[in-house]
Amino acid sequence: MTSPDGKLYRIPCANRVMRIWGWGLSHWQRGAKKFFRDSFDGFPCKGVGKKREISLENYPKRVHGFRPDTGRIRLEIQQMKRIAIGLLGTQLDRGRTPERWDKWRPTVTLFQHHDLLIDRFELLHDPASIDLAKLVADDIRQVSPETQVRLHAIDFGRDAWDLANVYGALHDWSRAYAFERDSEDYLIHITTGTHIAQISLFLLNEAGFLPGRLIQTAPPRGSGRTRGFDPGRYAIIDLDLSRYDALSSRFAREIGETTDFLKSGIATRNPAFNRLIDRIEQVALRSKAPLLLTGPTGAGKSQLARRIYELRHQRGGLDGDFVEVNCATLRGDTAASALFGHVRGSFTGAQRDRPGLLREAHKGLLFLDEIGELGSDEQAMLLRALEDKTFLPVGSDKAVKSDFQLIAGTNRDLREEVFAGRFREDLLARIQLWTFGLPPLKERREDLAPNLDYELRRFAEKEGRQVSFNKEARELFLKFAESPDTPWHGNFRDLNAAIVRMATLAPRSRIGVDEVREEIERLRESWQRPNDGPGNDQTNLLADVFPQSRLDEIDDFDRVQLAHVIAVCRKSKSISDAGRELFAASRKKRTVMNDSDRLKKYLLKWGLEFSGL
Repeated sequence: MTSPDGKLYRIPCANRVMRIWGWGLSHWQRGAKKFFRDSFDGFPCKGVGKKREISLENYPKRVHGFRPDTGRIRLEIQQMKRIAIGLLGTQLDRGRTPERWDKWRPTVTLFQHHDLLIDRFELLHDPASIDLAKLVADDIRQVSPETQVRLHAIDFGRDAWDLANVYGALHDWSRAYAFERDSEDYLIHITTGTHIAQISLFLLNEAGFLPGRLIQTAPPRGSGRTRGFDPGRYAIIDLDLSRYDALSSRFAREIGETTDFLKSGIATRNPAFNRLIDRIEQVALRSKAPLLLTGPTGAGKSQLARRIYELRHQRGGLDGDFVEVNCATLRGDTAASALFGHVRGSFTGAQRDRPGLLREAHKGLLFLDEIGELGSDEQAMLLRALEDKTFLPVGSDKAVKSDFQLIAGTNRDLREEVFAGRFREDLLARIQLWTFGLPPLKERREDLAPNLDYELRRFAEKEGRQVSFNKEARELFLKFAESPDTPWHGNFRDLNAAIVRMATLAPRSRIGVDEVREEIERLRESWQRPNDGPGNDQTNLLADVFPQSRLDEIDDFDRVQLAHVIAVCRKSKSISDAGRELFAASRKKRTVMNDSDRLKKYLLKWGLEFSGL
């Protein structure tokens, strides 16, 4: 074969490994096809005489030695050993007389396709069919002498239609088989065997226990006979659906629809939040393990938990109900009773049995919001319920079962709660396998506009009337809402309340500038702390920068100074401008002006940076 540089390269073919220098895969494919057609006489090809051709997609291609200086690559096509695995067809493969060669027998005719070379065949059969298996193996050797046939007796049990037994037997065989995926290409023949056995092969292939591709055969059209040694048809099926562009596009749309569902149809724009929802979608559909949703109050934990339940319920993963409870409302002796139920007479006032919320969530989903508020006794009982799917109702010595899925929510740092001795470490380890932190609204300001439209739709669905903003009012509200100075302490609860108030007061269902200005003043007033003076909300700035646990460690003396520094930094264009204002008095006495450096060191003392304010 002649390469682009005019040199002739000989390709060794005895071991079915061909190597060539070329300019790219397309050039190499054209040359390889020409080589097969004109020069190679011993390779299984379609056609007769000199016009021989082979489909290169059946032979794995590998790229070696890319040279960026010349743009050349060394391509290698290697005919890996092809191994077929199939079940003996006790009906379709049977036949002992010479007339059997006129009959279409799927296992035997698999080896009569001239363009399908198989190096080894693993024939699986039940022990009672050993004679037929040996006969079929002999017939395969006659039509394909180069194929090695190995017999494997598998005991499927008394009932060949028992999925558990058949799948288990094939699973055990596949686990014991020594697959060599780097040097062998596997085809799983799914035409023979009972429907249960075929389903089991499919499931094992999809799960990766039987690697490779599926192959299905069919008799010649219009007849069950070979009609002059016509082996019929075959189709190779790759369950890696990413190889099929149309299916990949379809699945991409379905994934998009699923994530839109979890976001309640809101076209969110925040990249970090969208990545978070993508990951939650993957876990929600693939895992039954507990989920832990963290984030501040009002970040949307409860709504997301319900959407996860609805998604799982639609996809057939849950049959039971969605049960939600805020653990902050469970106090004293009634906490255990509410969660785990009680029997009549177990305590004063227990006049009848109570099933409890865990039993109501059987086959469904239990959402425990603010799980950090649970008492130590309830935490221990919940841990047992998660591990054993059983628990003891209050006053009972007989365990009851409840198979529920759990989503927990919290606005606390449960690791700090464990360190302080207020939360069980073993329970945290059990519920934090999948932990997702929902960001506060102030970190998703680009999502305010789509969420504004969503809240208007919610109001319309609930109240039965459509309300909208006029252009000036919408721009004014979004300017306020998206401003870095707007803290949104209550997150989406504040946003929802603001929309409900403006929509209710809007004349003729049209929110105007007056309603927006009134609502802005109302929100600002609601965000002021009780000890703040009129119009003075500087100390509230600290809540935008530090978590509550850190704020509790800062003295009031430092809070006042730090809040003022943050306020000046936020209104200044640069750290130099902020430094000049903050050190205006002392800088008059200095010969070297290093205001920005002094401010930078002060901020670093509190773990802050000017760019992050």
